[in-house]
Amino acid sequence: MEKKQQFSKEQTDAIRYEDGPMLVLAGPGSGKTTVITYRVKYMLEQTGINGNQILVITFTKAAANEMRTRFEKISGYSDGVTFGTFHSVFFMILRHAYGYNSSNIILESEKYQIINEIIEKHNMEYNGQDDFAKNVIAEIGLVKSEMKPVEQYHSVNMKADDFQITYREYDEILRANNKIDFDDMLVFTYELLRDRSDIREMWQQRFQYILIDEFQDINLIQWKIMCMLAAPENNLFVVGDDDQSIYRFRGARPELMLHFKDDYPEAEQILLDTN
Repeated sequence: MEKKQQFSKEQTDAIRYEDGPMLVLAGPGSGKTTVITYRVKYMLEQTGINGNQILVITFTKAAANEMRTRFEKISGYSDGVTFGTFHSVFFMILRHAYGYNSSNIILESEKYQIINEIIEKHNMEYNGQDDFAKNVIAEIGLVKSEMKPVEQYHSVNMKADDFQITYREYDEILRANNKIDFDDMLVFTYELLRDRSDIREMWQQRFQYILIDEFQDINLIQWKIMCMLAAPENNLFVVGDDDQSIYRFRGARPELMLHFKDDYPEAEQILLDTN
């Protein structure tokens, strides 16, 4: 067990916050990971919440593992709490609904091959290298994460018509081979929870308390899924730094954090500004 931790008033208020939505704005070195891990510990030990009902979500596997390790170090147990990335949690939901396994996830090299085959098939005049294919794949992901009709997206890598053809045929090839990519995990989870109230309610019951780290890096479709999962209780505890977004190229929207109180007018807000 760690030595007794000292907290600022703001950290204590965040850790002990009761139910409902909360936004924690936390600058570098202000102890946001400490707040999240000790909040989970407080919820388990002081409020009687079941660990199975708590979801802690972040952007990278390394960050999720570090969070789990730090929590286990201060508490001595994990007690059923789910620590995961957006993609790992969404894939868990899809696996439960559709029976997906790792063989359904398309490899990066296979994505590039598909893009280059589409270019060749239509005699498009582009450099058929993996770097070009990688850029096109990133744009396809951006369209999906932004939830835009492909017709409204302006590609920086391809002519508009060529990109639309590539986008649609890439998707058709994946569907024909029962494959999904990481962006499909977001789209399919969103559509599943939107269209199937029974499945949505099951996961809402499972994850009644949701804590999101690095909230400034969330994109639109991830946010819409989180809002569905958190309803109707809206026990959303989100922590972010609006100066630190590193995933803008993936469609991250720091403004979602800045407008958190527009989505949840009843939300409390705390600023952690002590390094």
